[in-house]
Amino acid sequence: MASIQVGAATAQRLFPVIGAQGATALRVTLAAAILLAIHRPSFKALNRLHLRSILLYGVSLGAMNLLFYMSLRTIPLGVAVAVEFTGPLVVAAASQRGRLDILWLLLAAAGLVALAPFWGGGANLDPIGLLLALGAGAFWGLYILFGPKAAEVGEGAATAWGMTVAAVVAATFGVAHSGAALLSPALLPLGLAVAVLSSALPYSLEIFALTRLPRTTFGTLMSLEPAGGAVVGWVMLNQHLTLRQGAAIAAIILASAGAAASLISSRQKTPPVP
Repeated sequence: MASIQVGAATAQRLFPVIGAQGATALRVTLAAAILLAIHRPSFKALNRLHLRSILLYGVSLGAMNLLFYMSLRTIPLGVAVAVEFTGPLVVAAASQRGRLDILWLLLAAAGLVALAPFWGGGANLDPIGLLLALGAGAFWGLYILFGPKAAEVGEGAATAWGMTVAAVVAATFGVAHSGAALLSPALLPLGLAVAVLSSALPYSLEIFALTRLPRTTFGTLMSLEPAGGAVVGWVMLNQHLTLRQGAAIAAIILASAGAAASLISSRQKTPPVP
């Protein structure tokens, strides 16, 4: 999460040159090339079911990134991340099992509501930007649902193939918006940095986590994302936090820690399989 937020802030340096669509295309395409070179997945090992799962996973990944970067054109990073988190939060709420899980989800939801400034100073937020962030959240939820199924082909292979599909989605819009400007050699160093920080590294770690954590725990732990976005936005983009937003971040962090503690407790109570 730290990596992806720093990458998102860094990517905004590309917006004046190639736009949010072009920045997304450059980032995801370079990330796909890196992952394919590292993992060297075999296409022959994929069956029809694998292809369907990877296609759904990759389209969700590409659309999520594209809509999120487009939202950053007009709303602050911390706000965009908070609004985007509605997707994972819905997935987590739908997957809950125990009363304690409900408590953590409610606490995280309260923090998110307080963090997203829909009142007061938030009245001036661009509605299109908010809608784009909500759309990114919907695809983020689908990404969480499709990730474990796609990972059945192997974590590295799933990430590489999924990112390749995402690159096709992003490049379609990026080329239409920016054209030949995407091929400028001057953009390559910054594009590579954003690709590693925002895609290659974090999504490799996430696909690893998705196969080892319950959806409730994964979704709740991801509530740290708005906190990371707010901090990175403050440090790198000079987007200052209010007291209310700080309190909201504290509530989200507490909910995430509680969910992690619940996971550890449940594993300790579960007898080992003979």
